Amino acid sequence: MTDYNQLKVATFNLYNYLAPPDAFYDFQRIYSAEQWAKKQRWLADYLKNQQPDIIGFQEVFSINELKQQVNAEGYPYFAVVDEPTVIDDFIYRDPVVAIASRYKIVDVSQVEAEQDDALAMGLSANFNFSRRIIRATLEVPHLGQVDCYVVHFKSKRSMLHHQDDESHSEQQNLVMQLKSQALGRWASSIQRGSEAVLLLVEIIKRRAHSNNPVIVMGDFNNELHDGVLNHLIADHLRFSGHRQNSPSRSEFKLQDSWQLYQRHVVIENDREATHYFGSSSSVFDYILLSREFDAGFQSSFFEVVDYHTYDQHLINPQFAYDDQSTDHGVVMVTMKLRS
Repeated sequence: MTDYNQLKVATFNLYNYLAPPDAFYDFQRIYSAEQWAKKQRWLADYLKNQQPDIIGFQEVFSINELKQQVNAEGYPYFAVVDEPTVIDDFIYRDPVVAIASRYKIVDVSQVEAEQDDALAMGLSANFNFSRRIIRATLEVPHLGQVDCYVVHFKSKRSMLHHQDDESHSEQQNLVMQLKSQALGRWASSIQRGSEAVLLLVEIIKRRAHSNNPVIVMGDFNNELHDGVLNHLIADHLRFSGHRQNSPSRSEFKLQDSWQLYQRHVVIENDREATHYFGSSSSVFDYILLSREFDAGFQSSFFEVVDYHTYDQHLINPQFAYDDQSTDHGVVMVTMKLRS
């Protein structure tokens, strides 16, 4: 039974959610019927056990299958704004994001960057997000209309690819590969950072027009407080004169839900990583909130009372159960109505 005095929001990278007999990325990468059943069961178990009200998904290939599965789990409202690329009728690339909700979705659109804003940053006028971003407006108890954004920013993978030239020496090929990697990884950072700031600009413009509360969720493929993305939380922005201390600034500010949760607890905890690569770990998955969810704002409706990263499949996996799960931790925040 839904508790209308609390709101649970999750972001979930599904990691190649594609029903057989289709393949992801190349013709050999096809789930068996057993593997696909395990992947669907893992998702179903998470939804049953954690009971989020709103979920932002990344890495969706099989849109209809996901829509049917979440509907069966009690999420009748579902939306996407894009489709994956299909090659040779069965090889899928470019997965999309999706949103599922217990609450009615009253409007859906994709976020598009303004050409003038892209040009002002020195980008091409036809700049595009690497993956289309959803803006879904939901009708949420106590809040009314809430704008939810689901994102999957550009990965750190190099945008340039080196291929050895047989006429060159080993050292020449090494130098060319180093050059390609350095330029390509920075190009990815430029793309990822540009996506973040252009999204923020669109959120600000929408907020000024609608005054709807805002939730941003997704796989950021980067630490939030790194310089590439930290403008999303806008703590470091500087304004002229009286605007620097204007209380109206908070209307357009987004806050990391983890930081809001830390204000609620007596003893601060370490934040669990959501992604592991070799010996390194990172937090790539985030939920950002507007001031309506900040207990420090006098007129807020909700406060963050729990923050949970589901990561057992990453740090202590049971192969028979977790082998078709996901390579990300699943982040969920719980917000309760303020009394």
